[in-house]
Amino acid sequence: MEQQAVQLDPETFSCSICLDLLKDPVAIPCGHSYCMNCITNFWDGGEKNKSYNCPQCRKTFTQRPDLQKNTILATLVEQLKKTGLQAAPADHRYAGPEDVACDFCTGRKLKAIKSCLVCLASYCEKHLQPHYDSAPLKKHKLVEPSKNIQENICSRHNTVSAAAESTERQRELEERRGNIQHMIQNQEKDVKLLQQEVEAINRSADKAVEDSEKIFTELIRLLHKRSSDVKQQIRSQQETEVSRVKDVQEKLEQEITELKRKDAELEQLSHTEDHIKFLLNYPSLPALSESTHSYSINIRPLRHFEDVTAAVSELRDKLQDFLRDSWTNISLMVTEVDVLLSEPEPEPKSRAGFLRYSCEITLDPNTANTQLVLSEGNRKVRWINQPQSYSSHPDRFIDRLQVLSRESLTGRCYWEVERSGSNVFVAVAYKNISRKGQRECFFGYNDKSWSLNCFNSIFGHNNIWTSVSGPVSSRVGVYLDHRAGILSFYSVSETMTLLHRVQTRFTQPLLAGVWVGSSAEFCKPK
Repeated sequence: MEQQAVQLDPETFSCSICLDLLKDPVAIPCGHSYCMNCITNFWDGGEKNKSYNCPQCRKTFTQRPDLQKNTILATLVEQLKKTGLQAAPADHRYAGPEDVACDFCTGRKLKAIKSCLVCLASYCEKHLQPHYDSAPLKKHKLVEPSKNIQENICSRHNTVSAAAESTERQRELEERRGNIQHMIQNQEKDVKLLQQEVEAINRSADKAVEDSEKIFTELIRLLHKRSSDVKQQIRSQQETEVSRVKDVQEKLEQEITELKRKDAELEQLSHTEDHIKFLLNYPSLPALSESTHSYSINIRPLRHFEDVTAAVSELRDKLQDFLRDSWTNISLMVTEVDVLLSEPEPEPKSRAGFLRYSCEITLDPNTANTQLVLSEGNRKVRWINQPQSYSSHPDRFIDRLQVLSRESLTGRCYWEVERSGSNVFVAVAYKNISRKGQRECFFGYNDKSWSLNCFNSIFGHNNIWTSVSGPVSSRVGVYLDHRAGILSFYSVSETMTLLHRVQTRFTQPLLAGVWVGSSAEFCKPK
């Protein structure tokens, strides 16, 4: 009796790293299985840190496990291949070798669900939708997906008379005119709205200028008032102290005059030759009294009003620091006023062109996860799998191995990240991204961050992940045009290879960031 075939699920025997059927399968101590080359390359990425973990359960091994081929699992995989099945990717929507691929998908193509005999193309569910929504496209003939779409067309029955074709085209022309007129009406409304926006911008700018002038005038008035108060107080104290000194000085001068008079009397008496007369006059001389001021005067090496000057100088330095920090915030608020009316400038075509917009990125230690170490002037970060004694800070990432830049990014910016190992996400995020939570703070898994996963060569935003158009090199270039809402990731080697481009509207300044399972460095512009 012929044995009944065992129904094997290809995903059960797929490697979670390459998403293909296991090749030379090996099982690691936690029980998960991988292709020998895949897990070897994965661990090679963390070799510098001597850290080895499971990509699925993240269990960490203190020593690199010895890998032995799992012969039983290898036999099962071979049996699965003999059944004629192929390993399916994680998403069965993607086209395999035997499937008809969508002609309009970029990067990794989805399966086609229909082919069009008029367009002579095949479409996935997403790209087929216009054939259901657009009136002209609804007339097209859709058939089951076919690799050889030309062979399904009959030249005899695919022709129509000129009159019939003209009538059809006239009907399409009227529909098109109706669409154009509708677009004209909508755009005229937009023009009116834009004019209202211009008037609103002008009113807002005029009011901001007027209010700013009033505020700065008030600040200047307050400074003049404080300057006048200090001057008046110094002069008043000066007058008081000088008056006290002169009062004592005047009394001392009177005492000096009296002493000189007494000295003259004594001198006259000293020249008396008649001894009887000398003795009779001597007792009548008044006794000397102590000065009432000589012992109370204690002249010390005082600085007088120099301390006042030092205090005013300290105030000036503090005001300068405060005004500098405030000016940065004010300038940022001004540049963020943007209604996106103009067409974005073209993106550079060469690395030299990108470097014209290069900016130096430094990482903020207050955001770094406690298992990350910063070096090279806070431009390099590496994972050491050992908590560091960082101080508590509300900006620090708790649940993910992430760090953000100090610099807020607006305008046009370009920077490069050199990674060691594949366990790196290169990202940008808003400052108010959560600092904890499995997805809330993880780059690419929420609506506050955009992330390139270098390990799996995918891009993510709001937990929607897309395959990038090419392999990711060890150096990744990031180009941001904040005003135009453009974010592009490039693989940088001898040439610049575009990996993924985003067109959106950024509502806040962005910060550069990385998730690190090995190490990464923000390169100095060259």
